[in-house]
Amino acid sequence: MASRPLSPIRRSPTAPLGRAASRLQQATAPEAASERLQKALASAGVGSRREMEEWIAEGRVQVNGETATIGSKVGPRDVVKVSGRRVYLRFEDKRTRILIYHKSDGEIVTRDDPKGRATVFDALPKLRGAKWIAIGRLDYNTDGLMIFTTSGELANNLMHPRFEVEREYAVRVLGELSEDMMAQLLAGVELDDGPAQLQSCFVAGGEGVNRWYRVIIKEGRKREVRRLFEHFGLTVSRLTRVRFGPIALPPQLRRGQKVELEDDLVARVLEWAGMAPSPRRQMRGVPDKHTRKPRMR
Repeated sequence: MASRPLSPIRRSPTAPLGRAASRLQQATAPEAASERLQKALASAGVGSRREMEEWIAEGRVQVNGETATIGSKVGPRDVVKVSGRRVYLRFEDKRTRILIYHKSDGEIVTRDDPKGRATVFDALPKLRGAKWIAIGRLDYNTDGLMIFTTSGELANNLMHPRFEVEREYAVRVLGELSEDMMAQLLAGVELDDGPAQLQSCFVAGGEGVNRWYRVIIKEGRKREVRRLFEHFGLTVSRLTRVRFGPIALPPQLRRGQKVELEDDLVARVLEWAGMAPSPRRQMRGVPDKHTRKPRMR
């Protein structure tokens, strides 16, 4: 009896490809859309877009072995190195995370301090495949709201001077502003590094020789609020940031405490900053009924 011919073996469409076939598929796959180098680096969590532009200008970034320039574009197949170390870029939409932290005075806003002092990053949760980017800074002796995100684009949109995002502070002053001083601060005064002004200023209480003020500025120059008061010979004895853009410091969040924004609040921040929320946003479960949400403006 003649043997029946063997049926040919057919590969399942879901079976993994061999090495050669996999390489062929990668080589013939359509090229993913490229994007500007500074944006790709920021999206990978290396730093803010503005910081990435400075690094590119300083010649610290290479693409495929050549020094990159501002405006260079990269795709998934490009090899990018920063200061000699390879950086693996992400070209898919990833969930943007935002965390707010109540900074204490005596903490510094840096990742590594040669003097071994406490830094705000010591208190943040560890991340895999991303890192926290600080949105703005606070001086060593200033406490209050700090915002961190995994999105370099969001950090850039909130920090870059051209967006003029409001920062609100509670200021305790040894002395008192006269009406004329307040008018000058609102109109603008000349500091060592150029003109500066307050967008808003009003009395918020105080007793004895101390007075509290609530002020709003639209830029983040070093010690700017303190220097504005020092311009009139007044000493700031306490400075607390209570709002940055659309996010206000929750009253129940004590110094040293942190809270991560839920997805609906993240979406509102992204919309406020002119960014579309990621379509792949993941939901992180139902919040505890006793947990208050951070305030949004």
